Amino acid sequence: MSTVMTRTLGRSGIEVSALGMGCWAIGGPFWAGDLACGYGEVDDVESIQAIQRALDLGVTLFDTAGVYGCGHSERILGQALGKRRANVLIATKVGDQFDEETRRITGGLDDPRSGIRRACEGSLRRLQTDYIDLYQLHFNDYDLEGAVEVREEMEQLVAEGKIRYYGWSTDDPERARLFAQGPHCMAIQHTLNVFEDNPAVLAVCEEHNLASINRGPLAMGVLTGKYTSREQIGREDIRLSELSWNYLSSERLPGLLQRLDQVREVLTSDSRTLAQGALGWLWARSGHTIPIPGFKTVKQVEENAAAMQFGPLNEAQMRQIEELLG
Repeated sequence: MSTVMTRTLGRSGIEVSALGMGCWAIGGPFWAGDLACGYGEVDDVESIQAIQRALDLGVTLFDTAGVYGCGHSERILGQALGKRRANVLIATKVGDQFDEETRRITGGLDDPRSGIRRACEGSLRRLQTDYIDLYQLHFNDYDLEGAVEVREEMEQLVAEGKIRYYGWSTDDPERARLFAQGPHCMAIQHTLNVFEDNPAVLAVCEEHNLASINRGPLAMGVLTGKYTSREQIGREDIRLSELSWNYLSSERLPGLLQRLDQVREVLTSDSRTLAQGALGWLWARSGHTIPIPGFKTVKQVEENAAAMQFGPLNEAQMRQIEELLG
């Protein structure tokens, strides 16, 4: 097997695979009121095989959240890693409270300190681990005053050995900068892909030497070329929603498909698939980026992991994409 491409997890100095695996989709269905928040039905056996295949291909970073499948994603990840847990970095998140039985979101973070501690204990149990490598706040716009308390509680969890490092999943540079002041903050997770650049948050990551963990690296599947119509989306799939950030909403999808056609040839140069080209764009964008594409199947894991063999797009390809998309 060829050498796996690696990146450093911020100022921790820890080397991880340049590609992580995002575990939202494998959580299966869950709801907030009437809103389906998952990616539809899943096959747990296939999910476990996919995680183990990722390990075989050199992937060492797995990103999940307590709320994905209302605990189910964490349980599946813990089960799949088993005795290989020591060889990987687990990133999970604390955010909405939920009921595992009904798979429903029940509320927000009631108290920054006790709420985070309870959530952390729950994640440790589900993941079958004694520690979490990277614990992330899962509220994009959490108020700054409360966030200081969250950061202090995260530092306390580090001191107790329950977590090693922490970060914030946010697209706001002010919030990213607030967390960056914490000694054990190592990463900011934020939106970044060919369609949607995020120079302000990326600049914070570079300034403070934090990992830029990229959610939505394939724009919820649009950048794979698989989706050409909303009719392809399943009934209990969040991508059927009209949420403003949903790439497959009826408002956004047509325009994104046009933009994809504009850059298709560049992304698929050098025998890359569309997805591999989109991941190559992210690696070329900054030395801090670590994309975390989602997956449901072994085949998807294999295609995404193979992107590491191609590496970043070159400067000419990046310039061409910038010119085409304006």
